[in-house]
Amino acid sequence: MIALGVIPARLHSTRFPKKILYKINSKPMVVHVYENAQKSNKLNDLVIAIDSEETKQALQDWNVKTIMTSKDHICGTDRVYEASKAYNADIIINIQADEPGLDYNLLNSLVSEFENNNIDIVTAAGRNMSNEKLKDKNIVKVLLDKNGYAVDFYRNISDITKKFYHHMGIYAYAKNSLEKFVKLQSTLREKELKLEQLRAIDNAMKIKVHLVDIATIGIDIPEDLKNLNSQF
Repeated sequence: MIALGVIPARLHSTRFPKKILYKINSKPMVVHVYENAQKSNKLNDLVIAIDSEETKQALQDWNVKTIMTSKDHICGTDRVYEASKAYNADIIINIQADEPGLDYNLLNSLVSEFENNNIDIVTAAGRNMSNEKLKDKNIVKVLLDKNGYAVDFYRNISDITKKFYHHMGIYAYAKNSLEKFVKLQSTLREKELKLEQLRAIDNAMKIKVHLVDIATIGIDIPEDLKNLNSQF
């Protein structure tokens, strides 16, 4: 199987404008992600899907591969799909541009899920869920069934007696499943909660969840930068 990693890099994010280019130790955030992903021995190719000339110019001095995509995509997966059409891949991984601490071993694990199972979509979640995280609407929670598939995703929860996991915004798709997903209409819950994975859940597409001990930290707002670990 040929695996492609795509990092959708929209420049004008709402909560943290131009965060993909924010420099951590003098290096743009998205370049940290790219370099970590590049260490994976399961990816056959890797590309950053950009949407602006400003991003293209900002990254030209770094050893990264980019592809220009439309400014009009409503979610990162649509951008990933556009970029993937330029490649011949069986598995496409949507790698978030705002997770500079990405562990390349996770990418290897997601690809391996397709070797052992007949599945459509795989995502990841951390076991490290705390009461503080349960109350944080910026942290997405996922509830699993007994077979390790997602039952649903949440921002706010009322029943804290159930076992929730800290969802990470990374997805691996079988090629035909990615195409199916992007052709579906956005659902009401997807729009309300701004969680594109609900489009899959609401259309009965099954999402396998690969569990890790610690969820990677995503940078949603500037305040999240203080949570970066000591490697930065």
